[in-house]
Order: sequence, then structure tokens, then C-alpha cells
Amino acid sequence: MTEPRKPSVLFVCVHNAGRSQMAAAFLAHLAQDKVEVRSAGSAPADAVNLAVVEAMAEAGIDISAQTPKVLTTEAVQASDYVITMGCGDACPVFPGKTYLDWALEDPAGKGVESIRPIRDQIKSRIEALIAEMDTAPEG
Repeated sequence: MTEPRKPSVLFVCVHNAGRSQMAAAFLAHLAQDKVEVRSAGSAPADAVNLAVVEAMAEAGIDISAQTPKVLTTEAVQASDYVITMGCGDACPVFPGKTYLDWALEDPAGKGVESIRPIRDQIKSRIEALIAEMDTAPEG
């Protein structure tokens, strides 16, 4: 009997230094190995936002080793879900994918106190996404 294919999720924001990194980390942490997780940016930063790293550490998740990655057409093609967070029209669209746009405040330039509510909103959305994927029919 073959192993069922894991759903894959790609999180995209402009710099891949804040929102998409938090979302990818929460999904990887909460879904464990049941989901393939990617994140990328349409204009990646040089490093993950240090205040975001700190906010995630408070939630028990270490993302200090993560690096921003450039958005590629291949990453979109390989994903079942493409979740954008303020990257506008930079994300290529392919048929058969589930596209979601999460309107979340950009943590760039903010301190940890301001990032905590964004982090908590992302965690709630990830929990809802996991529940949705658990009830989705096999593709």
C-alpha cells in the first residue's frame, strides 16, 4: 500500500523575512510531517527579521536558522496551497491550486510587542488551515 501524498503549502510575502516565515514555522510545527511546507518572497530580504525570530522563540519555535528564499515558478507549481501575504501580483497563478490571500500587518520595522498579535493571528489561521486540509477530499 502506498503512502498517501502529503499536501504541500507555499507561503509567500514580499521579503520572506516575517509573515511567511512565521506561517511556515507554525505549519511545520503543528502539522509535523503531515504537510510539505515552503516559504518564499517576491523580493527576499538578506535575513529573517530578528524581532520575528524573537517572537517565534517566545512561542517555542526556533526559526533563527531560516533564510529568505526567492519565489520561483517551480515552488508554486509544486504546491497544492499557495498562501500570499501582501505580495500583490508577483505570484504566478496555475490552475488546480488553492490560492488564499491573508491580509496581515507587515512586521517589518516593528518590535516584538507589535509582532506578537501578528504571530498569534498567523497561528490561528494555520490551525484553521490544518483543519481544512484534514477534511479536504484526497486529490
